[in-house]
Amino acid sequence: MRSVEMVARTKEEALELALKELQTEEDQVDVEVLEESSSKGLLGLINVNKVRIRVTMKEDLSQKAARLLREILVNMGISAQVEVFKRDDHITLNITGEDLGRIIGRRGQTLNSLQYLLNLAVNKGRAEKERIIVDVAGYRKKKEESLKKLALRSADRVKRYGKKEILYPMSPYERRIIHLALQNNDEIMTYSEGEEPYRRVIISPQK
Repeated sequence: MRSVEMVARTKEEALELALKELQTEEDQVDVEVLEESSSKGLLGLINVNKVRIRVTMKEDLSQKAARLLREILVNMGISAQVEVFKRDDHITLNITGEDLGRIIGRRGQTLNSLQYLLNLAVNKGRAEKERIIVDVAGYRKKKEESLKKLALRSADRVKRYGKKEILYPMSPYERRIIHLALQNNDEIMTYSEGEEPYRRVIISPQK
């Protein structure tokens, strides 16, 4: 991350000089005051103020997420690449490489846990949370199609036999796919029960 140090009579003057040097705006930087002093000038009649600050460019959120994910993969002993895709409502990090099954885990549980931890780390201290989706070689797209088919098959059985179905535990992301797939079906209703990470979707006849 780029940073500069500036000295001026006031913090405001030093910050203005630093922003010009970095060619950026104030909301894109972090400011640290390194030194602040005041002394008498000529014949002791004039106060001379000096402020030295360090101004550092803030790390882009998608870059921060990708960096953290790469560090996690290295610690897992996995050699892989991370692609970054910025969307309007979320950031997708797609992992490519070899031996990716270890990252996915059974029914995507390892991948979901990794995504959960990454969201916590990236959004720590942020008022507005950014949604981070971690994918592995397009796994989530295939999983989404599989979940939609599961939702439709289960809904057909519920309508046919008039009994509710309880699906296996899913992540919030997966449960959302089920709910959205069936939201326009007037004959059934969906809701979630249980505590994370064992929360399940219930598909029930409409009452």
